Amino acid sequence: MKKLSILNAAIFGLMMSTPVAFADDITFAVIGPMTGQLATIGDQFKQGAQAAADAINAAGGVNGSMIKLDIEDDQCDPKQAVSVANRVVADGVKFIDGHACSGSSIPASAVYAEAGALMMSPASSNPVLTDAAAKAGWPTIMRLYTRDDAQGAFIGPWIAKKFAGKNVVVLHDKSAYGQGVADAVRATMNAGGLKEVYYDGINAGEKDYSALVTKLKDLKADVVYFGGYHPEAGLILRQSAEQNLKFQLIMPDSIASPEFWQVAGPAGEGTMFVFPSDPQAKPEAKAAVEKIKAGGFVPEGFTLFS
Repeated sequence: MKKLSILNAAIFGLMMSTPVAFADDITFAVIGPMTGQLATIGDQFKQGAQAAADAINAAGGVNGSMIKLDIEDDQCDPKQAVSVANRVVADGVKFIDGHACSGSSIPASAVYAEAGALMMSPASSNPVLTDAAAKAGWPTIMRLYTRDDAQGAFIGPWIAKKFAGKNVVVLHDKSAYGQGVADAVRATMNAGGLKEVYYDGINAGEKDYSALVTKLKDLKADVVYFGGYHPEAGLILRQSAEQNLKFQLIMPDSIASPEFWQVAGPAGEGTMFVFPSDPQAKPEAKAAVEKIKAGGFVPEGFTLFS
């Protein structure tokens, strides 16, 4: 696969610049939310990385060395992410498949840059991650996923045209990812001639959003764009349905999880979200998709990006 070729090239470059014993295993760190509300994303990371490692190892590895994965949990917490980053670079790891949440990737990237380790995030979309790296001259900080401003450029004008004259609300979860993508969508929607009737941040992790639901009812919200994750989105929809409130929810890519339906239930029907073209449909991904499915896992979301 093209991705594996790029990955091999990156690994080869690191190995040529660092004295190693080719007979030894090469350790890659896979870092993301392995526990907590966003553990589904961490599981996608693990499955995708393991499939890639298995494919490379089956083909003889990298110069005869086999890839070994070190799975680390940052819980999408910035402080935990920096702690994990310091630990893996202290262990000599030179390739990091992670992190997931932009709020974790951005502070951790400084640790990897200082250590000369190659970081490729399969999911972080806040432009600050790579923009700051480019400004600082950090060549080893990369992303494999689209940026928030690209999502904003696509969905904002579409909302402005599709829902002209409607009451549109823009919400976010106050995270680097959620607020970043919400702000990008808001800016392009406004530029397209549609002004939101309400813009605010919610507190992620809460279990009761009834006050927000009441606010949305008072605003007579027709459309809600929410920059955040599936647990909060599902709860907001379910609790809105309980108060007989119906609106069109539009989300970014973070909703690509079966757990959304477990939280939202029938209230989730009709939800729209933005995601790049499904990598499962790419011909070069066919073998990887079949192998992962054979193991009982559906490679959706960020699996193939990892």
